[in-house]
Amino acid sequence: MADSVLIALIIGTLLGSLSGLGIGGGSLLLLWLTAVVGTSPDTARAINLMFFIPCAFISTWMRKSQSIKTKPVVLTAAIAGAIGAALGNWLSFYVIDETLLRRALGILFLISGIRELCYRERKFR
Repeated sequence: MADSVLIALIIGTLLGSLSGLGIGGGSLLLLWLTAVVGTSPDTARAINLMFFIPCAFISTWMRKSQSIKTKPVVLTAAIAGAIGAALGNWLSFYVIDETLLRRALGILFLISGIRELCYRERKFR
């Protein structure tokens, strides 16, 4: 049932909406694909990357009317992110064992979840 087309459409729409909000639907997609559907981590990562491209394009297009006052910072972050993505991809293929990568991702999700549960908005003066 978890791999039916209707469920995939519902989950894809929900996670795409979260991505548009900047919440990180891709991370949840990884969890869905590996834990519920039973997809291998390598395939889940590839699907996640393909999922991200249209989500990022549409979100960027719809937010283009918002003025970005720190364009040099955004450009620098985008270049650094592209370099980091290339490095991470290379590491995942040639250096890091899949089990270690799986555990590291689980720990990252756990820390992120705990942080979100304990987060309080700070008031700046």
